[in-house]
Amino acid sequence: MKEIYRVLVARLVLRCLDEVFAATPPLLVDAVAVNAHVHSKDRATGKHIRPCLVSVRAGRAPFEDLVLDEPALDPVECLRHLNAIVSQHPFDLEPVRPVVTFDLSRYKLAPEVDVVAGLDSRPDLVALDPIEFEHLIRRLFEAIGLKAWVTQASRDDGVDAVAYNEDPIVGGLCIIQAKRTKNTVPAEAVRALAGVMHDKAAAKGILITTAWFGRTSRDFAQRTGRMELIDGRGLKALLREHLGIDALLGLPKLPPGWEPRDVH
Repeated sequence: MKEIYRVLVARLVLRCLDEVFAATPPLLVDAVAVNAHVHSKDRATGKHIRPCLVSVRAGRAPFEDLVLDEPALDPVECLRHLNAIVSQHPFDLEPVRPVVTFDLSRYKLAPEVDVVAGLDSRPDLVALDPIEFEHLIRRLFEAIGLKAWVTQASRDDGVDAVAYNEDPIVGGLCIIQAKRTKNTVPAEAVRALAGVMHDKAAAKGILITTAWFGRTSRDFAQRTGRMELIDGRGLKALLREHLGIDALLGLPKLPPGWEPRDVH
């Protein structure tokens, strides 16, 4: 039964790859990555079988070398040909390393600075220097559960920090811009972040600031579906929740719709 199950899993994965390549032109898709749980049910007992894990990244050229309608084709050997990783059998789940990795060599990363240790009991975020602010944001995202790095100030291509979630399903590379300012963030800065996300093939973009955003910026970010804007109020709340820092915002005027407690 175990061998039959593996063959069925292999056939299912191959069919999935075949349909994706058949439905897309070569210039649009030249490789497909699959990380999946394959569920099934024992027909004899009606009970669910523990899922099999599959991880494979197949290029169009090696995949098209396979003749999927050949009767004598061994589906398991086909997956081996594509360097797939598959659980040994449905009763033994095994960890499968994701095939999607993130190349951080494209970024010039700055040495880590422990800025949190040197902060006052109630630091004014607006009074921090730019380097301190960026490293504070890095520590915040690390405390949230991501891996994060600050980029070097020179030639950063509009990227203040990068972070990523290693989860192969919901994770991905995140581009972060940190703006320590006293005034509303211009909509042009939000649109520029969208361009950087596209250039870096990032799964998500985050613009975090000590100030606030206008309606145009928020509407644009919502339309992208992959961008998050965090204003000063949100930043204060995140710092308090994840780092225990009760920060101040030394803004010269109260932003529209804010209350005094939002900055003090």
